[in-house]
Amino acid sequence: MPLDRDNMFFGMAKTMTDEQRHYVDAIFDKKMVFVNARSGTGKTSLAIASANIIVQGDNYPQDELVYIFSPIEEDKMGFRKGGQEEKNEAYLVPLKDALVNIDENPMQAIKSDFMTKEQFDKAWVTAMPHVFARGINLINKVVVIDESQNFTRGDLKKILTRIHDNCKVIVIGHSGQCDLQDPRKSGFEPYIKHYEKKNYALSCELNVNFRGDIANHADELTW
Repeated sequence: MPLDRDNMFFGMAKTMTDEQRHYVDAIFDKKMVFVNARSGTGKTSLAIASANIIVQGDNYPQDELVYIFSPIEEDKMGFRKGGQEEKNEAYLVPLKDALVNIDENPMQAIKSDFMTKEQFDKAWVTAMPHVFARGINLINKVVVIDESQNFTRGDLKKILTRIHDNCKVIVIGHSGQCDLQDPRKSGFEPYIKHYEKKNYALSCELNVNFRGDIANHADELTW
C-alpha cells in the first residue's frame, strides 16, 4: 500500500526523503523489512509511526507493537538497582523519543506493571529485552527489533523463530555501529543476506543524517 501523501503521517510525510518513503511503503507492503540506517535518519521514528497506524487502524490484523531491544550489558542487568522495568529504562530512549514524535505519551502507550487494568488495556506497546524472548509466541503483532546490529545470530534466531506470518517485522540496525565485543558475531548483516531473495522481505537503507554536521562527520570515521 503506497503511502497516501495527503496523509500528513504525523507531520512527517511532506519532508520524507525518497529513501524514507521507500522504507515506510515497505513496512505497509511487506511482512518483513530490514533497514540498515545511519544515526539520525529517522529509522525508529518512522517504524513506530507506521506501527501506530497499523495497530490503531482497522485494515490490518496486528493488534500490538512489540519492541525488542538488546541489553548489551546483559550479564550485569541483574545487579542494577530496581525491578526489571527500571533496568530496561536505559534501552527505551529511542522508543520513547519516537512516541513523543508522534504525539503519544510513552507513559500511556508502553505497558507497565504499575498501570491499572484500564490503562494496561489501552496501552499498545510491549517493550522487552530479547533475554526474555525464549518461549514466547508472537501472533498478530508488529515486531520492531531495534539496534539489531547488537544482536548475535543466536539472539536474532531466537526472536525470528517465534514470529507467525500474520505479524509485521521491522529489523532496525546500523552495520557501522556494532557494540558487541566481537562485531563478527552480529546477526544483522547475515540475516539481511539470508532473507534477500524472499518476496515477503525487503532490505532498505537510509543515508541522510538529519542531526547536522557534527553527527554526519562523526559517522564518516571508519576503522
